[in-house]
Amino acid sequence: MHITFFVLAALLYATCAVLPSRQRIAISAGTAVGWLLHGGALWADMVQPGSLRIGFAFVLSATLWISVAAYWLENRNFSLDSLRVMVLPTAAVAVILPGLFPGSLIPLEGKSSLFPWHVAIAILAYSSLTIAAFHAVLMALQEAQLHASPGEARGRWLARAIDRLPALLTMEKILFRMIAFGFTLLTMTVLSGIVFSEQLFGIPIKWDHKTIFTLLSWILFGLLLAGRFWRGWRGKMALRFTLTGFATLLLAYVGSRFVLEVVLHRSLA
Repeated sequence: MHITFFVLAALLYATCAVLPSRQRIAISAGTAVGWLLHGGALWADMVQPGSLRIGFAFVLSATLWISVAAYWLENRNFSLDSLRVMVLPTAAVAVILPGLFPGSLIPLEGKSSLFPWHVAIAILAYSSLTIAAFHAVLMALQEAQLHASPGEARGRWLARAIDRLPALLTMEKILFRMIAFGFTLLTMTVLSGIVFSEQLFGIPIKWDHKTIFTLLSWILFGLLLAGRFWRGWRGKMALRFTLTGFATLLLAYVGSRFVLEVVLHRSLA
């Protein structure tokens, strides 16, 4: 375990989360260094000769690693500084979880050479929809801010940060772009999961908690995109679907594996 790198990354994330927004260069540089440390340690611990280390902590840490990259890139194109105070503290916690919950080594012998790609695509799908969920929370706060009286918002740092966000319509376009990308990756995850289920268990779909929650999340995000296209869904309807779909997806792997590994103390199959 590369504990030192994980801890350093967590400290950098936490520091960058509390720096004043005017320290833009320091925040950007610190986040980038923390991200590199986080990714290097994660890769070294997850990818072992002939095996892959998997567990809820590693998946959650990898998800936030990619989410930090998405925030960093989006913040260069749009003023999304308020996203920083949501993503970076969460990443600071997630980055140290693998040191506390090491998961299990999954031998790759006998598995398709595409299995690691299935895992990578699943993590990318998680990450895309995680940053979309953070984005949806910001939009909900932004909409609430529009209906707040001037006296309520005065002196509140978060309110001032939300005021600097792009227009709500622009935020909505960014949200649906993220959801469409995440839904595409989630679809690839579901299809590749069916292939591996056929190989490993001899059945197209193994109806366990992970499968059920993943499919339910896929249906929710699919309905949201269809509703957006056909019925023009937006606003609170879109935010509710986004957050419900994300919560369901979180239960699919991270939630179920947390129960197995931490509560029931069972290793991965």
